[in-house]
Order: sequence, then structure tokens, then C-alpha cells
Amino acid sequence: MNVKESWKKFWKFLNEDSWQSWLISLILAFVIIKFVFFPVLSLITGSGLPLVVVESCSMYHGSNFDSWWQEKKLWYEDNDIEKGDFEEFPFNSGLNKGDIILIWDRGIVEEGDIIVFNANYRNPLIHRVVEFDGNYSTKGDHNPTQLDVEREINPNNLIGRAVLRVPALGWAKLIFFEGSRPAEQRGFCR
Repeated sequence: MNVKESWKKFWKFLNEDSWQSWLISLILAFVIIKFVFFPVLSLITGSGLPLVVVESCSMYHGSNFDSWWQEKKLWYEDNDIEKGDFEEFPFNSGLNKGDIILIWDRGIVEEGDIIVFNANYRNPLIHRVVEFDGNYSTKGDHNPTQLDVEREINPNNLIGRAVLRVPALGWAKLIFFEGSRPAEQRGFCR
């Protein structure tokens, strides 16, 4: 049997309605995603972590920008960021828990960009750059103040900046971990 005939036979097997073909299809999908899709995407984006699921509510805005701004504006205005400035920022309506973001580690990171960085936590943090003076200073849009880990972030800890958002698709992953979170961190953002 030649390669073409073997491929046709294998393809026919994958299209069968059996648990064996389903299992092989699942294994194949895993192998292709893990060893082809992600390495190619990492090469294109320049980031070792090209896709990230938003796992917390720190970037959540709620219903609309104007009501969010009314609630959060004091911190931003005290730090010389006006409403007009914020409206020009990428993803100015924030990110929701369960969003998937594409990370790009090429080019310059500017004030207002959302970055992903290592901060000595189990998972990297996803926050907005509010200042750059050789090191990054960030803040989660929903957080009332800055966390200590958001100040003086060395550029070596940068994983990349958010360039694309796919809403809610990350819940396919989060659903498996929600039960192990503290009760106040479970579910949708409020």
C-alpha cells in the first residue's frame, strides 16, 4: 500500500463514528495545537506566551466607559491621565474575565498599552501601563489603587502587549479551575 492510499484509509478512519476515531482525533488535535500551532504563533508574535486567558476581574469595566470613568477617575486624574487620554488607549473598555488576548512582543510599549508581565505570581499579570521611566508602572483598570508588584516592573519581565481580544472564549479553560478559586473570585465579574 502506498502513502496516498494509507492517508485515505486513515482519513476515512478519522471520519468514522466510533470512540476509537474520536480518541485518535482528540490526540491529533492536541499534538497539532501543542507542537505546531503554538510554536508557529510564538515565532510570529515574538512572545513565548502568545495567547493568554484573562483569569481575574482586574481589567473589568462593566457596562460602559462613562460610568466606569466616573467611578475610577480620581486615581487616574491624580496620576495625570485624563479621560481624553484614556479614551485613546487600546482596549479602553477593559478586558473581561474569560477573554483571550493575543500577545505581541515586538515594537515599543507605550502608556495605555495593556501588557502581560511576570510578577512572581503563579500566573503572569495583565495590566495597563500608566507610566514608563525605564521601568513600567501598571494598574489594573478595575483595581482601586496600584499593587506593589505593579510598580517598577523591569522590561526583562515583560512577556508582551495585548494586540487582539477574543471575548469569552477563555471560559473553555477557566471552567475547569473555577471551583478551586476562593468564592469571591469565582464566576463573572461584577
